[in-house]
Amino acid sequence: MVKSSVLGYPRIGADREWKKALEAFWSGKLEEDAFHERLRGIRLDHLRKQREKGIGIIPVNDFSYYDHVLDTAAMFGIIPKRFAYEDGPVPLSVYYGVARGTKDAAASEMTKWFNTNYHYIVPELDGAAPAVTENKPLAAYREAKEALGIEGKPVIVGPLTFLKLSKGYRPAETDAWLDRLLPLYVQILKELESEGVQWVQFDEPILVTKLGEDDVRRLQTVYATFADAAPNVNLMLQTYFESIGNYEDVVGLPVQGIGLDFVHGLSGNLASVKKFGFPEDKALGAGVIDGRGIWKASLGDKLALLDELNELVPAERLIVQSSCSLLHVPVTAKNESKLQAELKDALAFADEKLDELVLLAKAAASGKSAIQAELAACERALQALKQSDDRNRANVQLAVAEVSAKDAVRSKPFAERYVAQQNKWNLPIFPTTTIGSFPQSADVRKARQLWRKGEWSIDRYAGFIRDQIDTWINLQEEIGIDVLVHGEFERTDMVEFFGEKLAGFAFTQYGWVQSYGSRCVKPPIIYGDVAFEGAMTVEETKYAQSKTGKPVKGMLTGPITIMNWSFVRDDIPREQIAYQLAYALRQEVEALEAAGIGMIQVDEPAVREGLPLKEEEQAAYLAWAVKAFRLTTCTVQDATQIHTHMCYCEFHDMIDSIEAMDADVISIETSRSHGELIHSFEENTYKLGIGLGVYDIHSPRVPGVEEMTGMIDRALRVLDPKLFWINPDCGLKTRGAEETVASLRNMVEATRIARAKHAAEA
Repeated sequence: MVKSSVLGYPRIGADREWKKALEAFWSGKLEEDAFHERLRGIRLDHLRKQREKGIGIIPVNDFSYYDHVLDTAAMFGIIPKRFAYEDGPVPLSVYYGVARGTKDAAASEMTKWFNTNYHYIVPELDGAAPAVTENKPLAAYREAKEALGIEGKPVIVGPLTFLKLSKGYRPAETDAWLDRLLPLYVQILKELESEGVQWVQFDEPILVTKLGEDDVRRLQTVYATFADAAPNVNLMLQTYFESIGNYEDVVGLPVQGIGLDFVHGLSGNLASVKKFGFPEDKALGAGVIDGRGIWKASLGDKLALLDELNELVPAERLIVQSSCSLLHVPVTAKNESKLQAELKDALAFADEKLDELVLLAKAAASGKSAIQAELAACERALQALKQSDDRNRANVQLAVAEVSAKDAVRSKPFAERYVAQQNKWNLPIFPTTTIGSFPQSADVRKARQLWRKGEWSIDRYAGFIRDQIDTWINLQEEIGIDVLVHGEFERTDMVEFFGEKLAGFAFTQYGWVQSYGSRCVKPPIIYGDVAFEGAMTVEETKYAQSKTGKPVKGMLTGPITIMNWSFVRDDIPREQIAYQLAYALRQEVEALEAAGIGMIQVDEPAVREGLPLKEEEQAAYLAWAVKAFRLTTCTVQDATQIHTHMCYCEFHDMIDSIEAMDADVISIETSRSHGELIHSFEENTYKLGIGLGVYDIHSPRVPGVEEMTGMIDRALRVLDPKLFWINPDCGLKTRGAEETVASLRNMVEATRIARAKHAAEA
């Protein structure tokens, strides 16, 4: 009998109940006991749903109070010293302090989870004395069994992945740290074995990246140790997001199951299984349903794939599962009442993917005839979308093919543009600016809601937005910022806003996914050919510029970020989608310039998120990603200054590609990573304008002048003072007005000090 399973389920709830509980607790509106009980209710509801859908092996311990990597660190007492943690179970005050920062301690670094839009908290090993503080997987297993009678599958971040994603140790210390961590994992595993747990899922997505011989040796040590310590537990070594490169080494490990991604790693994993076979003593977790995409699977194609696998792995050792955790997709499509029928019928969110898994397991066990009606309905839905007018805009396809066939270059090199721009703007040394957005208060959100409901006219809403712009233009001038922004008060989300104004996009009502912590986003769906339909940002930007003599930046989201932060169609290459977006955004850039806006920022925070995990595929991706940005910006005049922004990713290994984007000024996050990006510029000369963020906007704390001055001084040791800008890490949308003003005042004061130190270099 073929079993079904998933690797994890979305924690946020269909109506973001999880997010609301977290924020109520943080604001003091929910006591800690009530908070625990509310999250327990959400957690049990998710388990109950999977059981009722018919999932055979249900994951537990995939639920989190914030982030699963932070959970693992807390389980082992790996808490930075600055949070004054001593021992025992980590209090929520400390747990959330590590994630969000406190008045006295900066938050731990946050970065992307492989090539997804989910961000995890980076464990800091420096100075840590790890010990098991509590057995979280065991508690989750007991809860599921006692409350619902579910024999759950505890999910644990594997040792090699956890160690590789941590910081605060030298490469030479890797084995020593593994020696410290391994007994803790063994303790967890032995306690699970004593409880009678049948399956434990160890997530090791690091195995889809390039591993050295030492890493393979470590992997063998880890799982041989586990096998000896807990021989009565079935271990599922789970990989995802790509194919594994060390196939023979991995399948030779002493575990009872190997989980492989047959969606994003289809070609590599299938080729390996066919070439080398699959061990007779192991179960194959076949990840055939896309855990990251929102499109209905072609059930016929998936059954054909399962038939291929079944030739090598008998049905009793085949587990049909998602390619990765369903954390990356919305909860359910059933409540989406406003989407056109041909689009809604082609969607599958988490709950619909559960149904697909159960259907595939049924058909794999009993034959296609067992799901014949579902197969036919699936094919009709997919064909209807494929043949729609929205996916066949011939004029867009022709125009994009024409512009993308040409080189995308500015008319003059940066050195000549720099002179033209300095002559035009006459900016001081170390110009100050912000990244774009200012606090969206409750009043701003309420006004937008009233307008969307039709209770406010468009004129009233536009007047309200102008009032907000007036307030913050005046504040920026009073604080002493050099290059201003209009504040983006009319925008809900930096991707959604543009998607609503471009053809080819659709928007859900409840399609939320977790980005980091309680931050949930509702990614647009790029389902058709993308087309420009009229100016999107000109009105507000032009109004803001009319209220000041200082330059105001036009603010756009770049093509790669819009693509990577959307759910995209899967019938054409992503490169083609990027060029369609670039061509549409180019027309907006040209409209801003025609309206007199001489500085235009095209944000690309998500370029790194789309980087393939396989090294051999990265150069091609970066080439067309850079080209898409340049297609967007290359037609402006020499004196028009193009800015871009990137945040919360590791950019040290793609500095050359960032420079190739040829933006006149780039701002990059650096404070949350405690300035580590600055190391990149000690070995790489950067010849364009650059601003390294001097404070973390994702923490409510107000950083002091001395702290920012230290960051500036460090950056100026390796960067040209004439090209250096000073700015926060990211947009200020989520911050309060009072803390924003206080932080920006400190930033300007730190800039004043820096200017005094470096006046001779101006």
